[in-house]
Amino acid sequence: MSQQEAPKRQDDESDVFYSDKDSNLPSTDVTEGADRAPHRSMFRAMGFDDDDLSSPMVGVANPAADITPCNVHLDDVAEAAVEGIDAAGGMPIEFGTITISDAISMGTEGMKASLISREVIADSVELVSFGERMDALVTVAGCDKNLPGMMMAAIRTDLPTVFLYGGSIMPGEHQGRSVTIQNVFEGVGTFAEGQMSAEELDDLERHACPGAGSCGGMFTANTMASISEALGLAPLGSADAPAESPERYDIAARAGEAVLQAVKEDLRPSDILSKKSFENAIALQVAIGGSTNAVLHLLALAAEAGVDLTIEEFDAISRRTPKIANLQPGGTKTMNDLHEEGGVPVIIRRLLDGGHFHGDAMTVTGRTIKEELAELELPADEEITSDFIYPVEDPYQAEGAIKILTGNLAPDGAVLKVTGDDAFHHQGPARVFEDEEAAMEYVQEGHIKSGDVIVIRNEGPQGGPGMREMLGVTAAVVGQGHEDDVALLTDGRFSGATRGPMVGHVAPEAAVGGPIALLEDGDEITVDIPARELSVDVSDAELDQRREAWTPRDPRYTSGVLAKYGQTFGSAANGAVTSPGAKQNWAPPKTVLNRIRFVISSPRYRLDVRRGRGRFDRRVGNALVGQGEREDAQLLGVQKVHSPSCVRLWGIRYQFWSRVGDVNESEVSWVLRPRGGGSPQGYVDGMASRVTPTSRRQRRCFENTARRNSGR
Repeated sequence: MSQQEAPKRQDDESDVFYSDKDSNLPSTDVTEGADRAPHRSMFRAMGFDDDDLSSPMVGVANPAADITPCNVHLDDVAEAAVEGIDAAGGMPIEFGTITISDAISMGTEGMKASLISREVIADSVELVSFGERMDALVTVAGCDKNLPGMMMAAIRTDLPTVFLYGGSIMPGEHQGRSVTIQNVFEGVGTFAEGQMSAEELDDLERHACPGAGSCGGMFTANTMASISEALGLAPLGSADAPAESPERYDIAARAGEAVLQAVKEDLRPSDILSKKSFENAIALQVAIGGSTNAVLHLLALAAEAGVDLTIEEFDAISRRTPKIANLQPGGTKTMNDLHEEGGVPVIIRRLLDGGHFHGDAMTVTGRTIKEELAELELPADEEITSDFIYPVEDPYQAEGAIKILTGNLAPDGAVLKVTGDDAFHHQGPARVFEDEEAAMEYVQEGHIKSGDVIVIRNEGPQGGPGMREMLGVTAAVVGQGHEDDVALLTDGRFSGATRGPMVGHVAPEAAVGGPIALLEDGDEITVDIPARELSVDVSDAELDQRREAWTPRDPRYTSGVLAKYGQTFGSAANGAVTSPGAKQNWAPPKTVLNRIRFVISSPRYRLDVRRGRGRFDRRVGNALVGQGEREDAQLLGVQKVHSPSCVRLWGIRYQFWSRVGDVNESEVSWVLRPRGGGSPQGYVDGMASRVTPTSRRQRRCFENTARRNSGR
């Protein structure tokens, strides 16, 4: 029975089978009416009574596990939320889902499961909420992918939801200084270089993680927790309290109370999330030096929410938003240090006062960001004298920490987080590795030299599959003293703890024939942060020749969960989404179907390649070439062909990929448009290699050209 088809009271039914619960709540599907007596009987077996059954049913999604310190305490956090729900008059129902420990799987084949776990968490919470007819949710999260997974589930279900973070670990102490897991990873490289003794590394290992909670710096978990406040999915001030503190459990109880208020007001994620929400989230991310993973996750969340967000907008917002907090991994301070200064709301307040934040964006409390700030008891700005929080007018860095690089190596973009010099420029020879293990062996054996550019490919969403994080390699590079003179680029990801000139999310990835797949050892690569450039000093003609010779690798996994998600992940440039409703510019697995050639105009016209709705444009030489909503077409090369007097023409060869074994001609069309905008000037029928223009003059011109080029 659907939510819209609430049980109808029959004339001969007793009132005993009905409560005064709002008939619009989904849970009435399983609690109301005589025919739901078996369902109520099951609930009663678990200790629920009439008061519970007449109350809103609130699911508490809990990924507690002994797998990671990030989640080991979440049963206690969830219990505090359950108590808050119960006290506020709700019916709390706790259920579990999975987690993967990113830190423990890091550097192993198991890390491929990390990004997949984001999808499994979202899927499982959505399924339970749908199947059990939940009215609302409190989504609890600890380790990195828990956070976006839970937020994705909230968006998909669109139930009144409060996001609840499990909190950060306290820093450890080693030789009189505060340390986190980042120091241990970098210590491995220092030890390999002979600059740290075995005894010192052992002592560091034993003291870096003193208890429960997510990794302490502004790494991925703390970044996404902070962002949950900026998005409005969590109350302001809920992200930064330590995991093992009384305040964390007070926050959990208040989350339970807040979700009942959201039910009462019928306040849903779709009422909260907007373009302004995502712009706020990006502004906060770049201002605090947050993890590059937030780029991937925010793109995925926006795709789920139906909010138009592109990877280029991260760079645009970063250019105009100053970095005003210097935390690990670039600095030395942790989330707990930020908490002691007033927490994430202090940063948001400064951004709002400086004109970098939308104060009218909605939050889960039903109040706006600006109204929420007014409700909090925060220290006055003049009272904050810490050496890691800066005023907007005198920031740590004039621009935000996230940079989006493009060029002939990353036509769809690549992501870098500045943790050092934001004027960094690097040129050096490529050292190409087909996977993370080969690169790690090379680094640990001491082969890297100043000026090198380490390239790790076939680790993207599809190619890995799962887009592994490369903290082991990057930390080893930094630990060996190469933070500023060796760059690394990959179609995989980096941990939030990564620092140095490390460029990830290179798209298109190697598995789909992106330019990173064409690199060879010794190619001269440029990484230029001010110019936002990631390029290789190889001519277009040479790249075309390499592309002709390139063949895709066989899938590494042909069965099981890795094979399934390897076939469904989209491009990192669009969040690596798998949900059908959120597949924007999805690049399917590759089955070669058809090679075609057709003609487009340049420079007066552009060609839009379409499949279904949407468009993705790419500039190739003098031509602007659409590559299809889901990157179904892969550019194979550009050739000049006969040019009639009406327009200069170029021949473009495309190769089609499809996962279904067939391309229907009606599904694919090319629309020729003037570069300056306006009505279509013609339609290119790719299957028949002909052009159908919209004017008589163009029709004669294009038909003659198509006829002369037929069969080429």
